[in-house]
Amino acid sequence: MSDFIEVSRTDEISDGAMKKVRAEGKDLLLARVGDRYYSADSRCPHLGGDLSRGTLEGTVVTCPRHHARFDLTDGRVIRWTDWSGMVLKLAKLVKPPRALRTYEVRIEGDRILVRR
Repeated sequence: MSDFIEVSRTDEISDGAMKKVRAEGKDLLLARVGDRYYSADSRCPHLGGDLSRGTLEGTVVTCPRHHARFDLTDGRVIRWTDWSGMVLKLAKLVKPPRALRTYEVRIEGDRILVRR
């Protein structure tokens, strides 16, 4: 049995675009950058914003809620929020930065598959 599940087709997402897909009851973010595809949890680990409604610059996705930024290649936090000073320090104490969970993507023909 394969560890991958089909989530979309290559012609359903254009270069530089993102969309939310549902796989086995879970919402995932799917993004295309050039001929590479990336998948991650669709909810921001900061405050739960829907990342598919955010922005994509290269492989960096920005949450629409509090502007947390994550690299889709590995999920690492680029910026936890756009707040600054004491507000940022307090926010990090209350909700420490957490990486975005990413998923391996495989292309088979025109099918986009994501590792479960």
